[in-house]
Amino acid sequence: MRRFSESYLQRTRQGMWDDSRAALSDLHLGSRTRILDVGCGTGEFTRVLADESDARVVGVDADETLLSVAADRPGIEVVAGDATRLPFADDTFDLVVCQALLVNLPDPVAAVREFARVSSDLVATVEPDNAAVGVDSTVAAEVPLERSVREAFLSGVQTDVALGERVRDLFDDAGLSLVGTRRYHHRKLTEPPYDESDVQSAAQKATGEGLDRHEADLRRGLHDDESYESLRREWRRMGREVVEQIRDGEYRRAEVVPFDVTTGRV
Repeated sequence: MRRFSESYLQRTRQGMWDDSRAALSDLHLGSRTRILDVGCGTGEFTRVLADESDARVVGVDADETLLSVAADRPGIEVVAGDATRLPFADDTFDLVVCQALLVNLPDPVAAVREFARVSSDLVATVEPDNAAVGVDSTVAAEVPLERSVREAFLSGVQTDVALGERVRDLFDDAGLSLVGTRRYHHRKLTEPPYDESDVQSAAQKATGEGLDRHEADLRRGLHDDESYESLRREWRRMGREVVEQIRDGEYRRAEVVPFDVTTGRV
């Protein structure tokens, strides 16, 4: 399973669900009594579940460092555990849900079967379609470079990070009855006044640090080392321009990531 840092999770989930929670309507959160958020990380989505319900909300994750952050959020319990071997008895919860978890698992259907085992009613997943991400930027080179990086990553990564609406096939394999699929678009905007995370993200582009986190996957997708080194040079050059535009208060970037909320009944 791929691992992520606290700062990465908070940056990529910043503002998610703040604009609309309509795509969660099939979960009927207001009527739930026991909810499990699998792969909860720092509890960004767990907080939404607690806000929208009067249920007992539990977050489970294999990373105890991330769990310690989630534990500080009000109305949330946390438990350490593996998504494919959940430490709960059958039918413990009436809703089991995950956000951006299956795209990082080598065997996502095994996790969905576990969700079904510990749920007495519904299973829901919120999974991104990373092949359909849209980006616009005031730095002209950023858009084509992001596209090149995304294509290489999709080719080289060893899990299905563009799972999206194909989750319904996993539900079928796990014996779940499909309730429905709703799409949510997570919009992330960078514009003046910039916050600390905006400045940090720009610096990581300029140094190549952000790209280096995915180096192994990108090298596999590009098929030769020189292609990666060339892409990295162009990426750092683009990053320096981003830093300059931020310094001048001129940088703007918009990104839209589509997430599919798929709900099934046990």
